[in-house]
Amino acid sequence: MTAAAPAPSHPAAGSPVLDRIESVTLSSVTLPLTAAISDAKVLTGRQRPMTEVAFLFAEIRTEAGHEGVGFSYSKRAGGPAQFAHAREVAPDLLGEDPSDIARLWTKLVWSGASVGRSGAATQAIAAIDVALWDLKAKRAGLPLAKLLGAHRDSVRCYNTSGGFLHEPLEQVLDNATRTLAEGIGGIKIKVGQPDSAEDLRRVRAVREHIGDVPLMVDANQQWDRPTAQRVGRALEEFGLVWIEEPLDAYDAEGHAQLARSLDTAIATGEMLTSVAEHYELIRQGAVDIIQPDAPRIGGITQFLRLATLAEHRNLQLAPHFAMEIHLHLAAAYPHEPWVEHFDWLHPLFYERLEIRDGRMHLSDRPGLGITLSDQARAWTVDTAHVGPTR
Repeated sequence: MTAAAPAPSHPAAGSPVLDRIESVTLSSVTLPLTAAISDAKVLTGRQRPMTEVAFLFAEIRTEAGHEGVGFSYSKRAGGPAQFAHAREVAPDLLGEDPSDIARLWTKLVWSGASVGRSGAATQAIAAIDVALWDLKAKRAGLPLAKLLGAHRDSVRCYNTSGGFLHEPLEQVLDNATRTLAEGIGGIKIKVGQPDSAEDLRRVRAVREHIGDVPLMVDANQQWDRPTAQRVGRALEEFGLVWIEEPLDAYDAEGHAQLARSLDTAIATGEMLTSVAEHYELIRQGAVDIIQPDAPRIGGITQFLRLATLAEHRNLQLAPHFAMEIHLHLAAAYPHEPWVEHFDWLHPLFYERLEIRDGRMHLSDRPGLGITLSDQARAWTVDTAHVGPTR
């Protein structure tokens, strides 16, 4: 009779495993916005105004007492789906070495393989992946950007939250004045209204108001190809840094045609939820400035894969939203990037990012440098804990 092999347990003495994951705590947090937000998708009737943002937080603790925190998010819909998926796959982390982040990402993807490798499934994994990177950098005593290898200690930043379409032009101009006084380096405003003449009027007024300050516009996918060509040509006179999402996010061919025909750079990518989808943009030459969102494409592990592809094509980088994560990733990108400034997440964390002279600066805090606030705990609508409770 052959004896059964013993089940694997903790590694033997001399094993390279330094630590093991002891517990994972997941929190679904709903952040209310101070005002209902509207962009072109609302004005064209495709979406309702946004009144809240749903966050998925993952807090990971190891047997040695190290901790990491990460987050993903969803706007308008999808938050409960992310939380439910994360709750299902999180038990597969217990007992694992938290240093093996890429392997763990793959393990979690295969744990939920029947729902695919993009969308809500990988956005759920993103919160865990970000927490693992935060933990790794904290254990090293380094800001995440330094762990990855920073090319700079500050990154150009621009503001979007003051340029939404629900606000009248006069308020947008006031917002721009305040934004620049706060040390932010660029202004982005929303376009893509049914009346493109109104878009041009607003862009002209903002350009005249801010002078030579970097200015971007974002159509939020609301133009068809002829409209994008026509309005894109009309926008050339304003010396924009980029035109963002002029077409449907998955229209790589149309974006490529537009990029070839206009002098103004084309930026897109924020709505895509996998590296493979971004690669199609890169392959077709459809983008000058790529705009990945780490929580949307599966976390930092996937973002780094995409950044390598983008750098190989000498693309500019301007990550979408989540500046608390993207500051570190942009600082580690070889070409000078942009980071999008949103103050919406301020209530969730005790710390603030330093902004001055048009740039967002790295702090010396280890990891992401963020700590969940009591307010974030108060806005928690659901929790799940895997592993022993301390």
